[in-house]
Amino acid sequence: MPLILNVDDNEGARYAKSRILREAGFNVMESRNGRGALEAVRAHAPALVLLNVKLPDISGIDVCRQIKSDPQTATTLVLQVSAQALRSSDKICALESGADSYLSEPVEAEELIANIRALLRLHFAEKALRDAAHRQDCFLATLAHELRNPLAPIRNAIELLDPARAVPGSDQDAHALRMASRQMDHLGRLVDDLLDAARIARGNIELQKSLLDLGAVTEAALEAARPALQAKQQRSTVRMTPAPCLIVGDGVRVSQIISNLLSNAVKYTAVGGHIALSLETQSRHAVLRIADSGIGIEPDELPHVFELFVQSRKAAERADGGLGVGLALVKELAQLHGGSVVARSDGPGQGAEFTVRFPLAIGAQALPQAPRRDAEEGRTRSAPRRILITDDNVDCATSLLMLLEIEGHDVRMTHDALSAIDLAASFRPDVAILDIGLPGMDGRELARALRRHPSTENTDLIAVTGYGLAEDRSATSAAGFRRHFVKPAPFEDILEAISQVPVAAGHATSVPL
Repeated sequence: MPLILNVDDNEGARYAKSRILREAGFNVMESRNGRGALEAVRAHAPALVLLNVKLPDISGIDVCRQIKSDPQTATTLVLQVSAQALRSSDKICALESGADSYLSEPVEAEELIANIRALLRLHFAEKALRDAAHRQDCFLATLAHELRNPLAPIRNAIELLDPARAVPGSDQDAHALRMASRQMDHLGRLVDDLLDAARIARGNIELQKSLLDLGAVTEAALEAARPALQAKQQRSTVRMTPAPCLIVGDGVRVSQIISNLLSNAVKYTAVGGHIALSLETQSRHAVLRIADSGIGIEPDELPHVFELFVQSRKAAERADGGLGVGLALVKELAQLHGGSVVARSDGPGQGAEFTVRFPLAIGAQALPQAPRRDAEEGRTRSAPRRILITDDNVDCATSLLMLLEIEGHDVRMTHDALSAIDLAASFRPDVAILDIGLPGMDGRELARALRRHPSTENTDLIAVTGYGLAEDRSATSAAGFRRHFVKPAPFEDILEAISQVPVAAGHATSVPL
């Protein structure tokens, strides 16, 4: 319960108020004068000071003024009481000194407790707002840091690709392209984390459930993590039940749970450290454990590790600390699958262990087989289409135009909706790739306008946009778009979507690459 400091020089009155407070369940400490009250406030940080105006050394009004003017104690609540202040001006003086409320004695016990509880509700609401603002400031600082990290090597890669810096006979260009590609993937993951954070906050993560072999999903996630393990020369121990471990879940999201835990284990374990993974069945649950020999978790931080945007102090000091979204997402996804996740650590430097439980799919007979593609199947270049790109980001539109022209397509480009409508009437595109956030008329309105025009009513519409929430996808679908890609969209995915569009009469057939 909150601590209340009861300040009154009258023994009997002080005793009576302390008894009332204790019977109401509050923790109480006492002071008989102003100086003692100020020392107690600084030393013990009570939530509220019940402060008599008339004190033998310093008046209660001056005590209140000093409490409120000190940054260390300014948020302490002060409820002033007096048996002598009968005029409104006395109450006004007390309130203007910083008091949060004022009562005239004698006061009924119920009224005193009701006032204190009302003030405490306000206090804790304000504290929650301050804490949220502090977390937001920390998150924004972390986000800026995380975004700048990949931008630096991307900028360097651009400099390396400058012909003036070319080194004959070297693989400098190829190395720069690989580096830029890795960092772009990292930026994409940061954006995905932000979108997942928004989904967690709004409680609208949706699952596409099917029957899964948790063992197979775990092996795939572990294989994807091996390059990171090898880069830090970390040893891994894997112990998995040989029998199929069947659960009902979203394969992408279950993989995300495992990948997030493995990524954290690798990230917060030193070079040469050890990571252990086990999967077993216990009663009606599949139990996945991932343990590491890393930096560990402070005891006071352990209860908060699954909160959104929360990072341990040691993690926040690292260059690769992340946004504080991964573990919150793990907990949310585990619960959406009917499961749970718990964290355990013996403290700093003692590593950490995370245990995830999933309900087993009892009575399941067979797993759905994912479609497999022949590994030797070569990609074919799509037959040429007439393609219209509309994006107000000139660089984005121009770079996509250049890539599509390399693939053999006939491409035109505009940067606003009205120009797109005018051009489309004469160009008659097979495909229109539209940004949504266009100036003036947005991409959805443009799509409807193209649908209404006879020359473009059958044009295939593809959205390539920065908006990626579920409601954004629903809105583009309602506007007539067949596909919705979130920037930065993989170029191969855009090509695949284009290849599904019927070829206009007179266009060539596909040619193997």
